[in-house]
Amino acid sequence: MSANRLPLAGVLGWPIAHSRSPRLHRHWLARYGIEGDYITLGVEPRDFEAAFRALPLLGFRGVNVTIPHKETVLRLATKVSDRAALIGAANTITFREDGSIYADNTDGYGFLENLRAGAPGWKASEGPALVLGAGGASRAIVSALLSDGAPEIRLANRTRSRAEFLAGEFGGRVKVVDWLHMEDALDGVATVVNTTSLGMTGQPPLQISLKRAPKTALVNDIVYSPLMTPLLEEAQSRRMRWVDGIGMLLHQGRPGFEAWFGVAPEVDAELRAAVLAE
Repeated sequence: MSANRLPLAGVLGWPIAHSRSPRLHRHWLARYGIEGDYITLGVEPRDFEAAFRALPLLGFRGVNVTIPHKETVLRLATKVSDRAALIGAANTITFREDGSIYADNTDGYGFLENLRAGAPGWKASEGPALVLGAGGASRAIVSALLSDGAPEIRLANRTRSRAEFLAGEFGGRVKVVDWLHMEDALDGVATVVNTTSLGMTGQPPLQISLKRAPKTALVNDIVYSPLMTPLLEEAQSRRMRWVDGIGMLLHQGRPGFEAWFGVAPEVDAELRAAVLAE
C-alpha cells in the first residue's frame, strides 16, 4: 500500500444506503485518532468483480461485503478462512501487502461475542438451541453454535427444504423441525435465536410463544430495527435472559478493523449509542 494514501475501507452491497457500518468504523477511527475513512460502496452484481479488483489500487486495505455479494467474493479471494469456507460466504476481506486477498466470515464470531457480552456466563454447550431461519446469517450462527459446543441444534425454516439442505451440510447435531411446530422444539432448550427478518420494522411479526421454553433459556434476535422486537419483549416479560441484535454487528466489525487499521477496537456503550443514533 502506498504511504502517500490515507488508509481506506468500506462496505460493498446492493442496496447499501441503509448500512450502519460506516458509523461503526468511523467512530473507531475517531476514537483512536487514525487518519482514514470507511465508506459505503453500492455495487450492482454485474459490476462487482471489476469494482472489487480496483479497490487495492485506490488505497483500500479491505472491505466488508454484504448482500448479494457474500458468496461471489469467495471465488475472487486468494485465501479463504476455514469458517468462511464452511459457511460458504465471506463478509470481511483484507487486501494484503503481497497482493493476496484474504476472505473471512466474522458473523459467527460477532454472534458469539454478543451473547457472551450480553449474558455473561452463557455457553452454547449449556443445551440444545432452537434456530429460526436457514439463510446466510443462520449458516454462520449454526456453525458458531456447533463450534462452541452446542449438543443439538433444532432448525426451523418457513421453507423446510432450505433447512434440510443446511442441516445436511452440518451433520447429525442439526435436526430439522417443522415451522408450524417450532414451539414444540422449545422444550429443554438453552438458547433461542431468530435469524429471520420476521419482527423487523416493515416485516410481519414472528409468530411464536416462548411459554414452553425453560426460564433459564437465553433468547436472541439478530434483528436490530427495532432494537426490542416482540420476541425479546416476550422474553423480558417472562424474566428470561435476552440479548438484542445490535451487538452482533458491533463485534463482527472488530477483526476487520484490526486487520485494516492496526488497532484492536473496543465495543462499549459509547460505540453502541453512536451506531444506534438516528
